[in-house]
Amino acid sequence: MSHIVTPDICDAYPEVQVLEPIFVNFGGHETFAGPIRTVKCFEDNSLVKQAVAEPGDGAVLVVDAGGSTRCAMLGDMLAEQAAGHGWAGVVMYGCVRDVDVLAETELGIQALGAHPRKSEKRGEGQRDLPVSFAGVTLSPGQWLYADNNGILVADEQLDLER
Repeated sequence: MSHIVTPDICDAYPEVQVLEPIFVNFGGHETFAGPIRTVKCFEDNSLVKQAVAEPGDGAVLVVDAGGSTRCAMLGDMLAEQAAGHGWAGVVMYGCVRDVDVLAETELGIQALGAHPRKSEKRGEGQRDLPVSFAGVTLSPGQWLYADNNGILVADEQLDLER
């Protein structure tokens, strides 16, 4: 995939949706892109753990964690598992932890912030459905593009060579 520069993508594709600028880059890859797969959960990362254990095939896991800042929904072990299973990145509408290790992990990770407390494990949540946060609805199969400038969503893979 070509180098991702979200301002250039916005210029070439003015129809892309732009998430509100509330995310911080935590991963070892500052730029990432791929088809969206989703998890919706709240203070329970059981389905995040389930998803990153599956082949990512270059997809981006978009997690609607309800914007909670009371616990972390992704840490070093799950991030390393996601990287090892071929995920391109994780966008977490919630918090992460183990940030020094995340910064060394071969994975794009953007989240609202860091929190040292782990989440609950109750097996609750839903997968592969549209989720809405940061002013955008993100649906499985759409494409997400992220860098230090922001996060974009397109209905299909974009030709970044144009």
